[in-house]
Amino acid sequence: TLTDEQMAAYVKEYIDWMDKHNQVCADDDPYTIRLKKLTEGLKEVEGIPLNFKVYYVIDVNAFACADGSVRVFSSLMDIMSDEELLGVIGHEVGHVAHKDSKKAFRTALLTSALKDGVSSQGGKVAALTDSQLGDLGEALVQANYSQKQERDADDYGYEFLKKAGKNPWAMALSFHRLKQMQEEAGAKKNSKLNQLFSTHPDLDSRIKRMEERTTTEGIQKPVDTTENK
Repeated sequence: TLTDEQMAAYVKEYIDWMDKHNQVCADDDPYTIRLKKLTEGLKEVEGIPLNFKVYYVIDVNAFACADGSVRVFSSLMDIMSDEELLGVIGHEVGHVAHKDSKKAFRTALLTSALKDGVSSQGGKVAALTDSQLGDLGEALVQANYSQKQERDADDYGYEFLKKAGKNPWAMALSFHRLKQMQEEAGAKKNSKLNQLFSTHPDLDSRIKRMEERTTTEGIQKPVDTTENK
């Protein structure tokens, strides 16, 4: 068994390892400045403080950990507008709020990093090796959420952005962009984009749900003025 305290320690160890093994953009980097401006006002979710960083990497992805650490990859920022990025972030924050991220981390921890017998002893968390942390990362990338979890994260992200003064149209716009990227990737089975698509299934119905909601609430679709698209 793992206590909440032990889980928190493992999450911290993992995100610290990820920050160390990826190139984190400096505070004065244009990517960081853009993300900071974009996420202004997004302070916490369900009492969990949020912190944002950009990884300067070629992979196209973004993820959020149970501790509120949100990491956006520079290559995703290159091909998405601000509104589209906000939609991705809102959705990932939804998984944190509903503890989906925590459950996925626990499963990945027990089935990958701890599968060879590493465990906490007497309440002390065992340090993971680089290899185990790498296995944990792979397991998290391959983790899939149920359709209900995805819908619930969409709905939470919608309300989360709306309450923060952001336009919730971002949710639908991000899914439109993901679908476009998926179509452009085509039959490239080994595409890095497959990792992103595997966590965002059934895009058509999710686009429809978000568009219908914004339309019903009379929210105007934003005009894209972002050059980074």
